[in-house]
Amino acid sequence: MSARFCDELPFGFGWIAEQPAHLQRASHALAEDGRVWLIDPVDASALEARIHTFGKPAGVIQLLDRHARDGAALARRWEVPLHRAFSEGVPGSPFQVVRAVNLPMWREAAVWWPEHKLLVVADALGTASYFLGPGEHLAVHPLLRLLPPRSLGKVTPEHVLCGHGEGVHGPEAAPALHDALRSARRGIPRWLAGLVRDRER
Repeated sequence: MSARFCDELPFGFGWIAEQPAHLQRASHALAEDGRVWLIDPVDASALEARIHTFGKPAGVIQLLDRHARDGAALARRWEVPLHRAFSEGVPGSPFQVVRAVNLPMWREAAVWWPEHKLLVVADALGTASYFLGPGEHLAVHPLLRLLPPRSLGKVTPEHVLCGHGEGVHGPEAAPALHDALRSARRGIPRWLAGLVRDRER
């Protein structure tokens, strides 16, 4: 699978799978002291070489119950644990687990890295085009707009990494997160209007 790299950070990076293009599936690798955690990874060419510039794989993290992607296969390849964060946490990592969604058909965790003020989410938030209404840069998943994951608002990030689309970085990250949660419900008509407009093009 080919991919383009994104979310370049001193302690990690992201990549977006080129297929299927409309999903904008993003994965991330985060490193501490030569240990690298892969979060919701999609396998991609040149991935292993890029990981080894940061260290050696220490574990694979699955944030969403139905978001298996290539996590199990990569964990087997590198002989590292597969952590299903939504049910078991991520022991031995520098991350704190935040419960994002706990619904019968949707269990999702996020990870918060306090040292770098970094939040990683799977589907609860995104920057892919189908998440966004006009004027939005980060938004709650369309199916969660009525019940936005307000637990994520307890942190003040400098980086928000998403499972769909590129992340949000710098001083705008925290305002974007809190605005996305605050405006999720009232933004539904605007999101619907944008969806209709895109389909008419």
